[in-house]
Amino acid sequence: MPMESTLKTTGSDALKYMGAQPLRYAKQFRSFARKRRFAAFWLVVVGILVFISIAAPIVAPDDPNVPDFKKVTQGPDSSNFFGTDFLGRDVLSRVIYGGRSSLVIAVTSIILGIGLGSLWGMVSGYMGGKTDLISQRLLEILMAIPGLILAMMLAFILGASTTTLIMAIAFTRIAFGARVIRSVTLSVRETAYVEAARSIGAPTWRVMVFHVAPQTFAPFLVLFTTNVGIAILIESALGFIGLGIAPPTATWGNMLGEAASHLEPFWWLVFFPGLLITVTVLSINLAADGLQDALDPRGRGRI
Repeated sequence: MPMESTLKTTGSDALKYMGAQPLRYAKQFRSFARKRRFAAFWLVVVGILVFISIAAPIVAPDDPNVPDFKKVTQGPDSSNFFGTDFLGRDVLSRVIYGGRSSLVIAVTSIILGIGLGSLWGMVSGYMGGKTDLISQRLLEILMAIPGLILAMMLAFILGASTTTLIMAIAFTRIAFGARVIRSVTLSVRETAYVEAARSIGAPTWRVMVFHVAPQTFAPFLVLFTTNVGIAILIESALGFIGLGIAPPTATWGNMLGEAASHLEPFWWLVFFPGLLITVTVLSINLAADGLQDALDPRGRGRI
């Protein structure tokens, strides 16, 4: 009986804890919104865009790839709010599905690129010596090539596909993650608790995983949010010049490329994908600025 009562108590406590988690996150967001209303507004905009992209099959009014030759290049009206393209496909549906493709590519490539770069920077900064010296020279060579040009080269060599696009964009972000996380690691490795862990004989990998890596989470989050907007712009540029995902799959970049490839311009085919790119990149960058101020103790007292 005592064991059964203990199990019941433990289970009820776990359920209470799980139920309290959403409330705690809601309170944290409310506190963040009170202090930084501007950043919170743009964070909500990002959330709405992400939700619409995830729920594209439900939100989109039509199939984005089914042509209707009776409605070729019709302007915005009550049946097609964003008009139709050169094959009669609904532009609103293609913009929604295009956001899904663009955001998935951007987020995946940034997680991969910044993650690898953060690991590289942490190892380089903690090990120091020749390892750090050689590592920094390689990073300088990598950063000497403009990110868009480097992504174009990789996409051209490897061929257009979703996997290639993710790898190309991720490769351009490695150096930025490595430089920032290295600078954080250089300061963290001199702290008292890291010295104490080394003095008692803790292995190098254990010190990095349990003592150094947790201190790099806040910079990693800021790097992630600030680079997602850049990744969307790179994906859009590659799609515009024909090195992105092949049609008929819609992305914001290849929608702009299709509109520009025809001699007769139709403003709605350029305006709406361009507007979504602008709003998405702007909202991510402004929300990232607010998160950076919130996570940086030195900036919490500034306006």
